[in-house]
Amino acid sequence: MTEYQIPTGAAETEFTEKRSRFIGHVWPVETEAEARACIEETKKRYHDARHNCWCYLIREGGVIRYSDDGEPQGTAGQPMLGVFQKEGVENVCCVVTRYFGGVLLGAGGLTRAYGRSAKDALDAAGISVVRPWTMAEVDCPYPLFERVRLEIPALGGVEGEHDFGFLVTVRALLPEGAAEPFARRMQELSAGGVAPRIVGEQWKAVPRQDR
Repeated sequence: MTEYQIPTGAAETEFTEKRSRFIGHVWPVETEAEARACIEETKKRYHDARHNCWCYLIREGGVIRYSDDGEPQGTAGQPMLGVFQKEGVENVCCVVTRYFGGVLLGAGGLTRAYGRSAKDALDAAGISVVRPWTMAEVDCPYPLFERVRLEIPALGGVEGEHDFGFLVTVRALLPEGAAEPFARRMQELSAGGVAPRIVGEQWKAVPRQDR
């Protein structure tokens, strides 16, 4: 299985365009049933809105669905969907609620507004990468603690929780291929006195470091 990207969490954002309110919602989901439940709940919550446009992408089975919910064809669901396809995000459901403000936006204006709303919500949610991570531990003396910590993000890893005793037990999630370079750096930093232990491997969603 190759790595893939999902929303880090649920998020809601809002902006106004020519008196129309656009409320964007994003959720991480794993099944079509979960996505449908998010859509239905949003429709109930905003039952008085003119439009509740939606889309979702489910990794398993390659399921892609969207709806313009009464907006002109191609001006809502597809622009929203395009945001997630461009970012490479899957297992996601998005609903954009619009309260019409009395001013027509035109096809181009609608396309931009719905795309912006989806992008704003995704930015607020954040993106996580689901991939296999190597779980490593290293016992180091206190003077080396900060140096060891710096090596983890330098290799694309994620720092975990630590135990403080006679030595500091540093925990890290390392991406594929980073365990050996990490071990070499530990040897170099400690003149051979510190060696990491590989304690397992797991698939885990970890927030992207560039966001």
